[in-house]
Amino acid sequence: MIEWIYLAFSILIGLAVGSFLNVLILRIPKGKSVAFPPSHCPKCKKRLEWWHNIPLLSYILLGGKCYFCKAKISIQYPLVELATSLIYALTFLKSGDFVQTLIVSSVFALLLALSLIDFKYKAVPDSLNLMALTISIFSGHVITSFTDALLFAGGFTLLRFYVSYFAKKEALGEADIMIAATMGAILGVKLGLFAIFLSAIIALPIFLIAGKKDMQLPYIPFLALALYLTYMFDSLATNLISWLYG
Repeated sequence: MIEWIYLAFSILIGLAVGSFLNVLILRIPKGKSVAFPPSHCPKCKKRLEWWHNIPLLSYILLGGKCYFCKAKISIQYPLVELATSLIYALTFLKSGDFVQTLIVSSVFALLLALSLIDFKYKAVPDSLNLMALTISIFSGHVITSFTDALLFAGGFTLLRFYVSYFAKKEALGEADIMIAATMGAILGVKLGLFAIFLSAIIALPIFLIAGKKDMQLPYIPFLALALYLTYMFDSLATNLISWLYG
């Protein structure tokens, strides 16, 4: 019974966090305050009532349109709220620990926001990236997580210098280094390396297709996805690693 209550709380918290993520995604890249002005329709500029801001439910009740001017509401809003609630719910089902769920899911939620911002603006706010990294250090034993974060940050920094030197162009941004550190903090060294390898496997065919169409794609979404998949299926990843080494 208690587990179901915690699961319900996880879903509700995820919906609320997802609603706030939409604010971050919309405002932070534009240098706007996340608190002022209050929530309003981007078209008619009218301030929204509280019942216009109920995560997921308001979008359904309003038929995906602004209550005042009937302008269409971006599908991004309910999708981000739904995705974030699923992240919190699945993480709780995975860990069975409510506090751990809040910590780890908050990191994943921030990485979701970073991925969408990176896709849309080709830029990553340091404020959100550093917040994700800082929270990730508390996902396990603090000293161990911090040490693993430093190892991955240092490793990616060296890799950046080598690749940039031989490729004769800048490779791997500072944002990628911070994401790598976050991966190390949450997964540890062995699973963290597996997640980085997995991100390359996922990204390779997509980058090949994008290259033919002369499209530029960010790498952070693939790192974030690989991190989440490795965390959720850590036993499978561990078995794969053992099989490869065996």
